[in-house]
Amino acid sequence: AMQMIDVYTKFAYEQAAIPVIPGRKSRVETFAGADRTYTIEAMMGDKKALQAGTSHNLGQNFSRAFETQFMDENGQLEHVWQTSWAISTRFVGGIIMTHGDDAGLMLPPRIAPIQVVIVPIWKKGDEKGVVMEAVASVQNTLKEAGIRVKVDDSELRTPGWKFNFYEMKGVPIRIELGPRDVKNRSVVLSRRDVPGKQGKEFGISMEPSILVDHIKGRLEEIQASLLQKAITFRDSNIVDVNSYGELKEVISEGKWARGPWSAR
Repeated sequence: AMQMIDVYTKFAYEQAAIPVIPGRKSRVETFAGADRTYTIEAMMGDKKALQAGTSHNLGQNFSRAFETQFMDENGQLEHVWQTSWAISTRFVGGIIMTHGDDAGLMLPPRIAPIQVVIVPIWKKGDEKGVVMEAVASVQNTLKEAGIRVKVDDSELRTPGWKFNFYEMKGVPIRIELGPRDVKNRSVVLSRRDVPGKQGKEFGISMEPSILVDHIKGRLEEIQASLLQKAITFRDSNIVDVNSYGELKEVISEGKWARGPWSAR
């Protein structure tokens, strides 16, 4: 049971960029029939707690009830020891509530279905062929490097609409590529986690090794940035308390209280 809560904690931190707090449930909150229940708790953007995953040590309680046995090395029948553990779809909600902002989703790159979206830009008909040729080249370069990439070449929506759409979808990086970029053999890069002009980079070389290294580096930066931002938010909203009065005051402020535990 403890091994699985460690697995969930590692996944939350390293993949979902959610700084969960692992621990053991009190007796009154222990899963019915279990000897012990372990949990990971996550702080959402509204400072509410989410039980993001649990792992239960069931001991022999259920195996005795259902007469589930095994034969040990001495040929004696013993009741099996059991565990029960899971994270569920609520974890998806936890990702949304931890990292999302007023513009929509903000997905950590390691779990984002699309890590990079390429938006081609052209105005004149004779520009399309040149731009799309460069887009295909960039797409293939990133795909071969193992980066999950999508090209939105739909002509039914404007580039501006697409920018907003993929920001709302939480895609970590957007690449903009137009005629001027093709001429300069470069692309424009925009980060989802850094809004406005501050998140834009111009003149990133299309040369495969340079582009791949740059994109991979930015994806790792975004992953680390989202985790650190969530840690800072969590820690700034946890207050140490030493009395019941302090506990009530902190809770009334919508924050988390941390203090000694004296009950079972």
